Amino acid sequence: MNCDPLFVGLDASFHVLPAPPSWLTGHLLRRDCVLAPIPAADFAKHHDELALVPEIGICSKGEVGSVLVFGNRPLEEMRDIALPTDSSSSVALLKFLLKERGLDPRPVEMGPDLDSMLERCDGALLIGDRALDRAKSDPELVRLDLGQAWLERTGQPMVFGVFAARKDTPIEAVRSAHQALLERLHSFENDPLTRERVLLHAHLHSDMSMNRLNRYFGEVFNRLDDEHVDGLQEYLTRCCGMEEGLTFLW
Repeated sequence: MNCDPLFVGLDASFHVLPAPPSWLTGHLLRRDCVLAPIPAADFAKHHDELALVPEIGICSKGEVGSVLVFGNRPLEEMRDIALPTDSSSSVALLKFLLKERGLDPRPVEMGPDLDSMLERCDGALLIGDRALDRAKSDPELVRLDLGQAWLERTGQPMVFGVFAARKDTPIEAVRSAHQALLERLHSFENDPLTRERVLLHAHLHSDMSMNRLNRYFGEVFNRLDDEHVDGLQEYLTRCCGMEEGLTFLW
């Protein structure tokens, strides 16, 4: 859903490969696609093979609503936290935030099912549609919004996902795909009818109301500006240990 403003209505000449973010990293490395939104932490891990494109990402500034820690007790009292296997960026961010607070709960990798996670652990990290749905049905279990916590700790916006290509992909193909996505984003930001179509598409594929989706696409957005590039650099340095400065393909 986070990339619906970019992909809904995309020219039919482009084939969209639907997959969880962590799977898209593998597809990109195997040359299954030209350009893909991948976890920022995966870019840090594979930055010797991958390159970033500018202006688009999966960004927030403050409350994000879809990257949440759930639990039956306060964060400070959690002895263990279940971590999903499909979200390297959020896991790295949570580990950083816990360390900054002087907390050291035992991490337990599990599939992203909240009921199973909380049967085994005091807390659980969920992302995406699963987090949104459970925050709606069980708001009393939400203990931490990671986007808001990152802003409060660093003063920086958060970039959870980046758009990357292999360094050996023909630049013309990357530019073409990038331009098509930018055009969709511009239309979403400036054309009320396009925005309505994107919201309707997301509504039909989720349990969220149109009003909630309209708010959500203000909490999570795809425009990667200079402020978010600075936030991305800080995240990659502090949470992923990436010392190199950020560069883009153009």
